[in-house]
Amino acid sequence: MRIIGGKYKSRVLIEFDGTAVRPTADRVKESLFNILFLKIRGARVLDLFSGSGALGLECLSREAAEVVFNDASKNSVEILKRNMKALKIAPNVENNKVYNFDFKTCLGAVNGTFDLIFIDPPYAFDYGEEALEIIAKKGLLSENGIAVFERDRKMEKSIAGLEKYDERKYGKTWLTFWRKTQP
Repeated sequence: MRIIGGKYKSRVLIEFDGTAVRPTADRVKESLFNILFLKIRGARVLDLFSGSGALGLECLSREAAEVVFNDASKNSVEILKRNMKALKIAPNVENNKVYNFDFKTCLGAVNGTFDLIFIDPPYAFDYGEEALEIIAKKGLLSENGIAVFERDRKMEKSIAGLEKYDERKYGKTWLTFWRKTQP
């Protein structure tokens, strides 16, 4: 697992041992960031199920203004902090915050709106759909903001207040792109 673009390009990230955590594959991440290329610089980003921090760190590498990292797992947060240290990024300063909350607590605690929200929960649970509902209800997406939901199957459910405007499949991974409902 590596950073694929920006000032930390080609830097290798610490990964999890075993198969309990499923990081976003490099080729999926590369495709995702090619799609989001023009949205990242200066963006406020929420990496809701951050794991090792690969998606949020990619955004910092590509000049996001701020990234809020969150994961319920203490082990994931520890690996994220080790990755930040390796990149010489101090946690919880200026342009980044690191939280160790469940996703509902995090979504209840954050203020303001985000230009990008990454939702990549464990595939075994439907936390992503509930997270999207909270994001819509709380109005956490900026006017032109995008929420990206990664999962192992196509997204069939609609979310009040959000519009699914794109969906792509990469091997066994589905990326679904959401924005505020357009008038």
